Amino acid sequence: MELKGWVRTSLIDYPGHIACVLFTGGCNLRCPPCHNADLVLRPGELPTVPEEEVWDFLARRAGRIDGVVLSGGEPTLQPDLLPFLRRLRALPLGIKLDTNGFRPKVLAAALEAGMVDDVAMDIKAPPAKYDMLAGRPGLDLAPLHESIALLRHSSVAHEFRTTVVPDLLSEEDIVAIARWLEGATRYVLQQFRPLITLDPRLGHATPYPAERLRDMARLARPWVQSVEVRGV
Repeated sequence: MELKGWVRTSLIDYPGHIACVLFTGGCNLRCPPCHNADLVLRPGELPTVPEEEVWDFLARRAGRIDGVVLSGGEPTLQPDLLPFLRRLRALPLGIKLDTNGFRPKVLAAALEAGMVDDVAMDIKAPPAKYDMLAGRPGLDLAPLHESIALLRHSSVAHEFRTTVVPDLLSEEDIVAIARWLEGATRYVLQQFRPLITLDPRLGHATPYPAERLRDMARLARPWVQSVEVRGV
């Protein structure tokens, strides 16, 4: 596994768990609001976290860490992801996978083998705007549709989540996403953070007020079982 960063202890990345978060290098999207630009664009310039250092840490923290999150970048691009998950599965830990959904065969393999306990899938925008918010003109959404269907028919805990980028996503867009995900169990609206974004112009954008995000959540609720706002 090409691990390019980690947070040894997190209380927010895996709800209900004290988790270790592992970040993989490389991504197949170029989302303008992404704040992990180095992981996406320049993973080769980042130091690699030795795998054995991670395994040693998890062994030492047994009983205090109860979850591991695989994030990125895009973890499903890693050729060693499934063997890594298999080794994690042997530990008494919950396993959460963060993904953009564009590698459905890898996701299906992880789900079918019982290698993950929770999946968070990013939904960048409604279909009509997806290539813009993903930074990939002419993007084929068929793999994403496949991944959405996989999760909706899976017994594994999961959530779909959208970072609400100011001026790029509106109330109408959030409703369109909710209609697209109709029947999903959980949809999360995440507050945009104007940090070091892949598109530097968004580093100066002002996030929507919390109340506007809550209004968006109310508009989405007719189509999704549970909608929440996070990061406000």
